[in-house]
Amino acid sequence: MDLKEKILKLKQEKGALILAHNYQLPEIQDVADIVGDSLELSRAAANRKPKLIVFCGVIFMAETAKILSPTSKVLIPSLSAGCFLADTVTAEDVKRLRQEYPDAIFVAYVNTSAEVKAEVDICCTSANAVEVVQRLPEDRPVVFLPDRNLGNYVQRVSGRSDIILWEKGYCYVHEHIRKEDVLTRKQEYPEAKVIAHPECKPEVLELSDVIASTSGMIRYAMESSAKTFIICTEREMTYRLKKDLPEKEFIPVSESATCKTMKTVTLERLYRALQDEVYEVNLAEDIIERAKGSIDRMLEVL
Repeated sequence: MDLKEKILKLKQEKGALILAHNYQLPEIQDVADIVGDSLELSRAAANRKPKLIVFCGVIFMAETAKILSPTSKVLIPSLSAGCFLADTVTAEDVKRLRQEYPDAIFVAYVNTSAEVKAEVDICCTSANAVEVVQRLPEDRPVVFLPDRNLGNYVQRVSGRSDIILWEKGYCYVHEHIRKEDVLTRKQEYPEAKVIAHPECKPEVLELSDVIASTSGMIRYAMESSAKTFIICTEREMTYRLKKDLPEKEFIPVSESATCKTMKTVTLERLYRALQDEVYEVNLAEDIIERAKGSIDRMLEVL
């Protein structure tokens, strides 16, 4: 048996559920039970209630799976699979900001650690961030953590001028996508529709036909009559799109738009995670309870 076959066999023997984020390597996506965005995956796992979850993504995503499936054993195949964006803000930062802005409502993007989620009032995703903020009381300012580009987008679309951004926070993959990259691709593919993730810089969003989360990108591409799309997010998203919609063409805005830590999850590490049941995600009960509260409040307002 090759490595893929061994993984599938071991998965079946252990009753494991393999989750893979849209940015994972193609070979990882191919052996996963579910491929999707981070919260979508964790919620799907919670509905299935498996004994064992192997999350092929980055660490904060595996933590979210543990928050929503506290009785499941959750594994992350690579301890190097961190997230630069999530690491830009800590629970201590939130506590300090609460002293600075005592009347504010604190909103955390799901791309944050469990400890940060436990300290804020409500979470959001890139798909629902605008709606979450629009539904918050207008008589209190909003502190939006941690992605400054997503926060800037939310501020512009929601029309709320009282949003306080965390200027240290950004995703380096989306930050490095340049206006020039989009213009070059548009010259190469003049008929293509440009879809950009809201973590991109404003100058990139301004050139886009659609601004959407990864799940939103899939929906738009399915419903659109266009045949060619320029995708402004992590490169591997195009693999997911091509797999789902083989009759259409998907062009990465830049071949260098890759998340290095995502790519530390390999077939070899996935196999070891299944075989030896490493590395387990463990969170304190109070962190799980408080972080889940922030996620639940998001779902309640939508």
